[in-house]
Amino acid sequence: MSDQTTPATSPNGSGHSNDSGTGTGTGTGTGTELIGLIATSIRRERERSGLSMAELARRAGIAKSTLSQLESGAGNPSVETLWALGVALNVPFSRLVDPPRPAVRVVRAGEGPVTHSEHAEYAATALSSCPPNARRDIYRIEAQPGEARASDPHMPGTVEHVLIGAGRALVGPTEAPVELGPGDYVSYPGDAPHVFRALAPDTLAVIVMEHI
Repeated sequence: MSDQTTPATSPNGSGHSNDSGTGTGTGTGTGTELIGLIATSIRRERERSGLSMAELARRAGIAKSTLSQLESGAGNPSVETLWALGVALNVPFSRLVDPPRPAVRVVRAGEGPVTHSEHAEYAATALSSCPPNARRDIYRIEAQPGEARASDPHMPGTVEHVLIGAGRALVGPTEAPVELGPGDYVSYPGDAPHVFRALAPDTLAVIVMEHI
């Protein structure tokens, strides 16, 4: 899972700067079905955690009215807002966007639940969520040059693994990202600030989120 080696935006997990909880918003690959799934997932995880709507909104740094909209299926959340809610709920991002899947699953290019950054030309598609007793999620990333996706720390113990498929990108800890090209791989702590900045058009990557 987001410039100048030292990004100014808040993508892979911040989102606290935009209290509206919208922005570029959720992708339209699954349209209203995805919005409904997210609404149900947020409400389910909040109730499981025993948190009131006001307390979850406070922990995630968003307005209670925004959370109410999201839980009712009326909002269109950005990836930043969903990351903030995932951290506040102590669940992987994918728990909020990926429904249960059959044993054999194929995700074609252009399919799957997509969320977009509020600031960067960056879209994350959840390919595989973390099943029970496992500790990893897999995402396909599509990014364009411009503003970087700067990420707040994820849950403690998170490690990110990134493999570039096409294009080039600066990836890794905010203070010392590394430049990667096709076939290059890097891993780094996901529980510290980190960044993904595309350096070439149509940069594609796979990110594996490892949860300890």
